[in-house]
Amino acid sequence: MNQGNLVLCGFMGCGKTSVGKRVAKLIGWEFCDLDQYIEKKEGMTISEIFQKYGEKSFRQRETQAVREVAQRRDLVVACGGGTVLSEKNVAAFHRGNGIILYLQVPLAALQERLKADTQRPLLQTPNRREVIARLYEERCPLYEAAADQVVFAGAPAVVVAKEIGRRFL
Repeated sequence: MNQGNLVLCGFMGCGKTSVGKRVAKLIGWEFCDLDQYIEKKEGMTISEIFQKYGEKSFRQRETQAVREVAQRRDLVVACGGGTVLSEKNVAAFHRGNGIILYLQVPLAALQERLKADTQRPLLQTPNRREVIARLYEERCPLYEAAADQVVFAGAPAVVVAKEIGRRFL
């Protein structure tokens, strides 16, 4: 194995957490949800950080969390939707021998998965479908550029996790 971490990136709703938990169990590694890591460290939710300090401050906290997590080994890391949009974060994961997997899901499937979301700060807007479509167009090329491998993640989480497990067992 690579003696680093498997880092799952992709658009919100692509399955980073649900797939990541299953992959970790399959390969016998620890699972780390980066947003939960930040929430525990900061003592508040991601939404509260956004509301109180703004996105820029959240991204700074996220970069610090990436640096810390990237130094550990044998983790399956589920990134937030914006984590690998920062070249600093991508570089930190790679310095730690992390392999970044982009979980690619078609826009229509993501629209369906996210239609009733009440947790993600960027989606708490009346024009949710337009925001999702715009962010999808902006972010997907960046996910692909950051990734070492692309994994089609339109299938159920258990199927995607087994595919990733086959690649890394």
